[in-house]
Amino acid sequence: MEINGELENKLHILRATRKWSQQEVADRLGVSRQTIASIEVNRYNPSLILAFKISRLFGVDVNEVFQYTEITEEDEN
Repeated sequence: MEINGELENKLHILRATRKWSQQEVADRLGVSRQTIASIEVNRYNPSLILAFKISRLFGVDVNEVFQYTEITEEDEN
């Protein structure tokens, strides 16, 4: 049985509640604005270290920012 998964996030919501731009978040994390934009639309999954940096920046648990859902072959049938 093959297991695949999807990583969803609430980065856009957290950023919006603080009225921070993508560039402000990127500057605080030491990454590019494009990285933040790509994470927000699930086009890029951050490294584990970056995921923890993001959660610390917003003062929340990493599980509040990122949600991983496993999808097995059985679920797809």
